[in-house]
Amino acid sequence: MQITLEKMLKFPCTFTYKVIGLSQPELTNNIIKVIQIHIPGDYTPQIKSSNKGTYLSISVTICAQNFQQIENLYNELSKIHLVRMVL
Repeated sequence: MQITLEKMLKFPCTFTYKVIGLSQPELTNNIIKVIQIHIPGDYTPQIKSSNKGTYLSISVTICAQNFQQIENLYNELSKIHLVRMVL
């Protein structure tokens, strides 16, 4: 029996995205802009740099009202040109 993420979550709920991308000054701003379009709010991203400084890992927690918001935001974050991975 396979349990999907959608069935595990009770809405509304907090959900954290970890976005990994190239270490450029505009990366964090671009991520927050996309999140604000879909789920407006005050966000405080947690930012970590890779050992060599090539990549940034940016974690942002949102409050999702439904699973569609989680999926839509995942897809939109993936489209940012500096982003390499969304977890």
